[in-house]
Amino acid sequence: MTALALITGGAGFIGSNLAQALLEQGTEVRILDDLSTGRRENLDALPGLHRLIVGDIRDMETVRRAVEGVQVVFHLAAEVSVPRSVADPVRAYEVNATGTVNLLEACVEEGVGRVVFSSSCAVYGDDPRLPKTEDMLPSPLSPYASTKVTGEHLMTMYGRLHGLSAVSLRYFNVYGQRQDPGSEYAAVIPRFIERMSERLRPVIFGDGNQTRDFVHVLDVVTANLAAARADDLSGRVMNVGSGRATSLLKLVSTLNEVMGTSLSPVHEPPRPGDILHSTCDRSLASSLLGTGPGTDLRDGLAMTVEWFERKRRNP
Repeated sequence: MTALALITGGAGFIGSNLAQALLEQGTEVRILDDLSTGRRENLDALPGLHRLIVGDIRDMETVRRAVEGVQVVFHLAAEVSVPRSVADPVRAYEVNATGTVNLLEACVEEGVGRVVFSSSCAVYGDDPRLPKTEDMLPSPLSPYASTKVTGEHLMTMYGRLHGLSAVSLRYFNVYGQRQDPGSEYAAVIPRFIERMSERLRPVIFGDGNQTRDFVHVLDVVTANLAAARADDLSGRVMNVGSGRATSLLKLVSTLNEVMGTSLSPVHEPPRPGDILHSTCDRSLASSLLGTGPGTDLRDGLAMTVEWFERKRRNP
């Protein structure tokens, strides 16, 4: 019998790319998404989707219905806006913490074989040590980041209490096709691409020497697929990034090469709370998941720019 996978938040940027990869390898896919940030259009190009359940992860009966008959769960559903989590921490905890408990309870009831949890590099906070390693003590600076730490602990606890095999992946700065530049918490790469495609100068908050670890969405998908099938991962937490630090000035320069432009950035005052540097040690994921060095930044940007250009031509 063909395996059935559930992706919570599967209509979103990362989730829809993961759904496509699972379908291409012959896995049946069910998606639970309330469509608050996910989009139906992200699923339009995915023939063979088993089922889309439009519902809220905070509703236990909806979650039970979504988990029924599932062998593996990829848990991406979350309130992912840091500013919104600060403005409304109660909702952030209801969605990200209580929603995760609901999911894990349903997984135990159904006897799910593996849960792969999407965590975030935000758990490291402003700890200045580089690169970020999984043994560093979390230092969350927002309710969003705190809920991701909680989610990781829940994965470990349910493994110990109920024997549920669950693993957590800490994503760094993910970019790629289907990312929404218009969202209120849009990442820097789609914002830059959108402006530069209109021959507008990209806006950098600060001097541009701050660095980030940019990881292409297909590398994140590869890590999820590997985490779903690898042995002896219960309770493990792993970084998912490129392991390479790229400054925002270098990012603009590379985009200029890819897009055939010569746009210099506009510099605005630094934003309060923005960290200066972030990069990960990816050796644990490389060892446990067998994942390679990942997509080169220039190649990943070229794929991303091409996708945005196609979408602009065929909205």
